Amino acid sequence: MSGLSKGIERAEARLKWDPSPLGAPPSDLDLIAATYRAGAEHGEPAYLVAFDSRFSPDGTIWLNRDSTDGKGLGFDEVLTLELDRLGSDYTRVVLAVAIQQGFGRKEFQAVANPAYQIVTGYTVLAEGDFTSVGAATAATVAEFTRTASGAWEFHSLLAGFDTDPDTFSRTMGRRPS
Repeated sequence: MSGLSKGIERAEARLKWDPSPLGAPPSDLDLIAATYRAGAEHGEPAYLVAFDSRFSPDGTIWLNRDSTDGKGLGFDEVLTLELDRLGSDYTRVVLAVAIQQGFGRKEFQAVANPAYQIVTGYTVLAEGDFTSVGAATAATVAEFTRTASGAWEFHSLLAGFDTDPDTFSRTMGRRPS
């Protein structure tokens, strides 16, 4: 944070997991950022930033690192958000992780050591694993919301979903049932 009135200006989401055992299909996890406009905070996203669309239209959110197998050093996927530059009509950004299902159904409990971390500067806002959503194929992990003053706030939001990545990306911002 730069100051109390400005809220969170820039953040980074990080994801890591260990490679699959030799001979097993790779685990392909994807970080996703979904943006929502004022008045439609829980509807379909205005746009997504993920492996197939690595930059937001305005350049405020981008995927720095993308892995299809977890064979990176440290964090396998990294996504940067410049919230202070995001247009004022955007009031919510949801961060999530989806498991690609190209090699058959795979849940978080079948991925070796998946973990996430969300930071602003040197401050860790949230970090954890997916143990509590082990039977899920996708999960939201956090959200940033814009206050009436225009400042961005952070909220942890770990919730599991059992759906394919395409459906998840369209519905991940909905209120829990």
